[in-house]
Amino acid sequence: MAAAATCSTGTRSTGSMVVAASRNNVTSFQRRGPRTSGTDSGCSRLVSISGTRPSVRNGQLLVSTGLPALDQLLGGGLAVGTVLLIEEDKYNIYSPLLFKYFLAEGIVTGHTLLVASAKEDPADILQELPAPLLDDNCKKECDEDICNHKTESNVKMKIAWRYQLLPKIEARPVSSSRFGHYYDVSKRIPQELIEASKWHGFFLPEKISSTLNEDPCSLNHGYIKLLQFIQNIIYKEGFDGSNPQKKQKNILRIGIQNLGSPLWGDDICWTENCDSNCSLTKFLYMLRGLLRTSLSACIITVPTHLIQNKAIIARVTNLSDTVVGLESFIGSEKETNPLYKDYHGLIHIRQIPQLNNLICDVSDVKDLAFKLKRKLFTIEPCG
Repeated sequence: MAAAATCSTGTRSTGSMVVAASRNNVTSFQRRGPRTSGTDSGCSRLVSISGTRPSVRNGQLLVSTGLPALDQLLGGGLAVGTVLLIEEDKYNIYSPLLFKYFLAEGIVTGHTLLVASAKEDPADILQELPAPLLDDNCKKECDEDICNHKTESNVKMKIAWRYQLLPKIEARPVSSSRFGHYYDVSKRIPQELIEASKWHGFFLPEKISSTLNEDPCSLNHGYIKLLQFIQNIIYKEGFDGSNPQKKQKNILRIGIQNLGSPLWGDDICWTENCDSNCSLTKFLYMLRGLLRTSLSACIITVPTHLIQNKAIIARVTNLSDTVVGLESFIGSEKETNPLYKDYHGLIHIRQIPQLNNLICDVSDVKDLAFKLKRKLFTIEPCG
């Protein structure tokens, strides 16, 4: 009898669940929504970090590079826990712009910055960041650029069909509350934004002594100091993924300028016979290990055109997650080529990370050019 009563009760409870589900137009096989406790709530809090959004492809948390057109090319943005390597252009004119866009986006979104350089004082780099363009002002600037572009295109031949099949790159601004912002390179970021931000600076000449003797079989002293500095910030301020922050979660944006150049004490730019004990590749390997378990994203600019050993370049690429190359037309034959007369250089998407997989993806988008206008840096299909 007890068993029959239990069975009867179960039948009634099941029937009531079906009725409740039908009233809400939800079947018993559908999820009603995210839970409010346990691991799901932690995931929900992670996604709600300012200046981030989940990838529509794999749910990986993304941050903006500060250049919405580049975000689109990279699959929505830069994944948290990864390295974006920028191959500097020959005269290092345009790569600093991408570096500053990344840092400026961090200030606007309230992220913590870590700026490392062997050439410029990080405080001076922050003073040179571009000013954000928000809403109406941004729309006005982009409308002017689009109008000028249409005027020029009226006198051009019809674009080849292969360019018409390329994905459209966003040119218009979005609301300041959305993911990614636009910046005016002719103006500097307001001082009050810098003062309200939290940042850490690593200026190599202030961190090392010229009298130190280096061990040729290990990392050079500059790289060791930088790794220790990054590690201390990640662990002490709670960006370590294995030791979650007790307060409101935030992102650490790391920017490293001219890594691998002689200013860092690296010899890869003037010797071809580098062995497997290359300091730069060791540094990148250990840096990725730090980033993988932390709420951080890193941008590094490297003068790859100065590196003599091509095998080192291949290793550096493999140790990076995303690789973007800038090719300036200054001093090259392409500067006088009519095909490129409206642009200042080419942008090459060398590598895009295929997260949770063993191989890296390669972008299908080719023939991309960049143009530095009066106030905006734009990326367009060229042709």
